This record gives sequence, structure tokens and C-alpha cells, in this order.
Amino acid sequence: LCVMATLLSLTFIPLSLSAAPRTAPSSMANTNPVSPADAARANELLLRLNEINTSDKSEMTTSEKKDLRKEVRSISSELKAISGGVYISAAVLLIILILLIILL
Repeated sequence: LCVMATLLSLTFIPLSLSAAPRTAPSSMANTNPVSPADAARANELLLRLNEINTSDKSEMTTSEKKDLRKEVRSISSELKAISGGVYISAAVLLIILILLIILL
């Protein structure tokens, strides 16, 4: 029981704790080809995110800031939908391997 609790607690630890920007390892590269239209849309969304991040938010009202947060969330979800893919943390992968070893 203690081992299971320990393994489950490992699922909440992030894989990388550094503040460095993440780069996708070559083993996790997206193998699905992205259409030119999706690539153009993703580029537009990234430009909009950069525009939002560089804007001066100190003079905005709370409702404007709330609208920007909603827009950022929708852009992020749209970018995730375009990129696709399923990412599994290292702890979850370790638990799956241990369960497979035990069960087989």
C-alpha cells in the first residue's frame, strides 16, 4: 500500500523543474504531418499570443484583462488541437511498466 501511494505521488512531480524553455526531444517528435493551412493558423495564433504578452496590461480594466485571459486560453487550446499528440509523464510510464511486469 505504501509503495502504491509513493508511485501515485510521483505522478504529480513534473518531469523537468528547470526554468529553461522546453524543446521537444527527437524521440517525441510529432510524426503527423501538419497541413500548410494549420501551420499558417498556428503562426497567426502565436503572433497574437506574443502581441498579448507584450501589451501594457497596467492600464486595462479588469473586464478587459478577463477577456484577454479567455482569449489566451482559447488560443492555447486551439494550438494544442492543431499539434495533437499524447504526452505521458515519466512517472506514469514507470507505473505502467511496473504493473505490466507484475501482471505478466
